Amino acid sequence: MPDLTTGYLGLTLRSPLVASASPATGDMEGIRRLADAGIAAVVLPSLFEEQILHEELELDSRLDAGADSSAEAAGYFPELDSYNTGPDRYLHLVEMAKDAVAIPVIASLNAVTAGSWVRYAHLLQSAGADALELNLYQVAADATLPGDEVERRLLDLVREVRSAIDIPLAVKIGPFYSAVAHFAEQLVEAGADGLVLFNRFYQPDLDLDSLTVAPRLTLSTPAELRLPLRWIAILAGKLHASLAATTGIHTGRDAAKALLVGADVTMMASALLQNGAGHVQEVEAELVAWMEAAEYVSVSQLRGSVSHGSVPDPSAFERQGYLRTLASWR
Repeated sequence: MPDLTTGYLGLTLRSPLVASASPATGDMEGIRRLADAGIAAVVLPSLFEEQILHEELELDSRLDAGADSSAEAAGYFPELDSYNTGPDRYLHLVEMAKDAVAIPVIASLNAVTAGSWVRYAHLLQSAGADALELNLYQVAADATLPGDEVERRLLDLVREVRSAIDIPLAVKIGPFYSAVAHFAEQLVEAGADGLVLFNRFYQPDLDLDSLTVAPRLTLSTPAELRLPLRWIAILAGKLHASLAATTGIHTGRDAAKALLVGADVTMMASALLQNGAGHVQEVEAELVAWMEAAEYVSVSQLRGSVSHGSVPDPSAFERQGYLRTLASWR
């Protein structure tokens, strides 16, 4: 059987199959099921900036409640022992997961600005997280804000979080930057130990009955893997950082493609939500079967063998690939 061992963020994993942030990793039952099925690591669902702000506002509100209502109010405080906030529950989930499973547990912060993130990054490290994934999910809707300023703020955020923790730091980004390769290099220089490519931007829909904006979740398909395949192929071997492929990985053959172009790990969310934790075993079995048929003895031998720097014609990943794709339609 091929050796599936791989490295990610300085961690040694039994295989390149990782559960990315999703409801599948959001509670202890789901985490245990994934660990029992053979997943190599789990990324917990993101703790959002909005949750932290809500916690702070809610706490202020509770502390101020009734402050001027009576003479006795000066000594009134709510029962904070029973006040379980989102961030507090998240920290507790990290602690429980580390006690319950032997695989790496990666916490996730979804950030846009600095501030509380530095404190929570440190708290997640103290709770036992093996690494932290910083999810840079932002829609740059301000027409007065130039692209280089958007990137500068995000790079400052990465630097601040990096300075707050000693555990490995991965940064998850979307593909919508004017120069993805340059921004990726800057993220590594700012302190990222790994990059996760790519974040899926969920698109709003319109409800024609209520005439309101309606969030609609659509799970990924294998066709969406092509975008991360291109950029991982281009970046592989050029950055001193781990590379994780996410979005569109549903089968062992999908995982093989991501490894071939240079990914260190492959992350799944939609496939696990659709098929359950047991799907991990099917994906691993298909990956092993493909590697045996292709005579690869290990993931380390497989990784990057079809990357931008390894193929005879690198232009296949660039503009020439676009022209060939158009010409391929019959």
